[in-house]
Amino acid sequence: MFRKYGLLGILMILFVEINFILKIQPFAGWYFPIVWFGYIFVVDALVYKIKGRSLMSNNMKEFLILLLISAVFWWIFEFVNFRLENWSYFSDGLPTTLSRNMWMATISFSTVVPAVVETMHLLESIRKLSHIHLHKHFKITRHFLYWMVFAGILAFTLVFVIPKLAFPLVWLAFFLILDPINYIHGVPSIVGHLKQGNWRFVILLGLAGLICGFFWEFWNYWAIIKWQYNIPYVGFLKIFEMPILGYLGYLPFGLELYAMYHFVRSLHIPHRLHELKIVEKIESYV
Repeated sequence: MFRKYGLLGILMILFVEINFILKIQPFAGWYFPIVWFGYIFVVDALVYKIKGRSLMSNNMKEFLILLLISAVFWWIFEFVNFRLENWSYFSDGLPTTLSRNMWMATISFSTVVPAVVETMHLLESIRKLSHIHLHKHFKITRHFLYWMVFAGILAFTLVFVIPKLAFPLVWLAFFLILDPINYIHGVPSIVGHLKQGNWRFVILLGLAGLICGFFWEFWNYWAIIKWQYNIPYVGFLKIFEMPILGYLGYLPFGLELYAMYHFVRSLHIPHRLHELKIVEKIESYV
């Protein structure tokens, strides 16, 4: 059964597509949350139709938490971009700032993580993709985890010290810092999936980030209020507003969101449970 909110999502996407031509205000300026909530509704409804359960239908509390965390996450990336200046915003072709409508920006940012999560759920539910089996196990040691964290801290530092050279590292830094911490704390992590040989999950998560990236750029290209890129050295061969090499950043972006999300969620686990899982994990790789 296709959920009714999925039909609403289709109508929302169609409305935005038509309004790219008609440019009816204020909806033309609000396109991002309209089209992306529409996307989320449609994908969630498809997941429910295939699996008989979905995030919005069976765990609305978790969905609302995703919205809140997503808004915070993207404001963090906007803060980093003050140093990088890799993207900027325009309204009717003139430069604009997020401070002109911070509430609308926050609502828009709240869709980023749910969109990637819902896309991941949809990919997992597709039978042909479920036959991907890559079970090469990855050995995890203390030194490997320490080096990951060190590399993440170094990457984050370089982003601010030499932004014109190190700007791509922003899409890896948080993952390298937080994912090992998640693993040690016994919460879901990419490192944990690799240790178990679950490469399929990692591949599909990266693919979910890339799919969302395509649609972010596709809908942005036709919008009145949009972002444009100023990327050193690789700003050639654009697909929509994004240089073709820039799409590679969406692959680790999905992994980074996963690490950031589970790190934040792990902060709510009782302290004693953390201690027990830390001991268990340390014993498993020492």
